[in-house]
Amino acid sequence: MQKKDNKSVKLFYSIGEVASMFNVNTSLIRYWETEFDIIKPKKNKKGNRLFTNKDIENFHLIWHLVKERGMTLNGAKKKLKDNRHDTENNFELIKRLKEVKSMLNEIKNEL
Repeated sequence: MQKKDNKSVKLFYSIGEVASMFNVNTSLIRYWETEFDIIKPKKNKKGNRLFTNKDIENFHLIWHLVKERGMTLNGAKKKLKDNRHDTENNFELIKRLKEVKSMLNEIKNEL
């Protein structure tokens, strides 16, 4: 089973692309950018935001804390400030477990 990884293809993503990745409005992306100092998009001459792969990873982490775990924005900020390393490790572990579960379900369906 080979996973498609589009992250390695592009260096920068527009705000519209990031919003569609998370199925949210661009206004939420702009809001989270102002609320979380770990989101630091580059801006071109026109002022358009250009998000890097690291920004996308940070959005995934924030999404996990706020949308999946139900934390408030202040709670998520505090968690990232106080214990970012453990939070990232837990998120990576959950992501891997979901991949394993998906793979096991595929095998189950093939049997």
